[in-house]
Amino acid sequence: MDTRDKAYQWIDEHKDEMISLWKEMVTIDSGIGVKEGGMAMGNLCAGILEKLGFSIRRVPYEKCGDTIIGERGDMTKPFTILMGHMDTVFFKGEPEKRPFTIKDGKAYGPGVLDMKGGVTILLSTLQALHEAGFEDFPCKVILDADEEPAHAFSNASEVIQKEAEGAKCAFNFETGFTDHSLVVQRKGCWRFFIETFGRGCHVGNDPENGRSAILEMAHKIIEIEKLTDYSKQYNVNVGTIEGGTVANAAPAYCKVECDFRYTHPEDLPILRKKVDEVCSRQYVPDTITKVSDSVGFATMTRLPGNLELLKIAQEVAEESGFPKPEARLCGGGSDAAYTTAMGVPTLCAVGVEGARNHTVEEWADVDSLFRRAKQMAGILMKVNGAR
Repeated sequence: MDTRDKAYQWIDEHKDEMISLWKEMVTIDSGIGVKEGGMAMGNLCAGILEKLGFSIRRVPYEKCGDTIIGERGDMTKPFTILMGHMDTVFFKGEPEKRPFTIKDGKAYGPGVLDMKGGVTILLSTLQALHEAGFEDFPCKVILDADEEPAHAFSNASEVIQKEAEGAKCAFNFETGFTDHSLVVQRKGCWRFFIETFGRGCHVGNDPENGRSAILEMAHKIIEIEKLTDYSKQYNVNVGTIEGGTVANAAPAYCKVECDFRYTHPEDLPILRKKVDEVCSRQYVPDTITKVSDSVGFATMTRLPGNLELLKIAQEVAEESGFPKPEARLCGGGSDAAYTTAMGVPTLCAVGVEGARNHTVEEWADVDSLFRRAKQMAGILMKVNGAR
């Protein structure tokens, strides 16, 4: 039995333990702003990595869990990065409402797909390779705790870029897709607020003196939404709106948050200019408009090396009888943006497969947990010299 077969066998023999680890992670409440859950996830992952011979460094933050950095091997040589995030998009209390369950081959629960299944695969792959005797390669693990709010509570994006210096390749264990594709490119995400300021009045006694901030915003929403241009691979969504106090008063204030997705980095300044042009127009006299940035993700650049990694993944699939993964351009942002920004070839979405992430219908395919762990074991062996 060769080394890869030994790693595969370990996975087959430890499916129950992998499911238990997955359940433990989903049960930990590490939603947005839940620092104690982020810390618990970090401690769990760090403990497993230490048992596998990794030294651990932590980058602490006030409002979220630590970023965990594990290193093993000679880090002065080109190393492999395995990365992911430990938080979920949900808010405090969600695991109690929707605990981890498995039904008809699908796992359910907050973050089961995005991306605690992926973190389970990351750690289980390293365990399988350890037991198979293949671990003599420089490896760095990066796990952060506030990816879902686009690192609003940390400087993790800067940390990832710094830690990526000297890496030869990276794998991000983000949400996998049911068509088995792997992500070689991601759109960027620019989120921004628009605020309109008008003048309140009693609409029965003094209607002429009112200046509706909502009416001003309504005009702007229509024009902002018109900026979507699928032929140029970018689109905008006005996602939230707030304003006004009561129905019988002209609203003096309105605020929306918008989300712009774009494919090419050079598109962003063009889009900013278009938004500024819309917001500089005045539709209701005496109103004022303000634009400010919220959060965002840079683009994951399609590097030639990304496609080379995909080719290796396809070779492993063919040799192992797995479905062949094709290349995907994904509209959602991820931390893979920060490794490719450093010129490090990266494959993203190597995590568990499923659908409906960021919703209460989120589910993950249980069998893919084991298959993807095997696939990653095979890929890591190939990129680190095994034949």
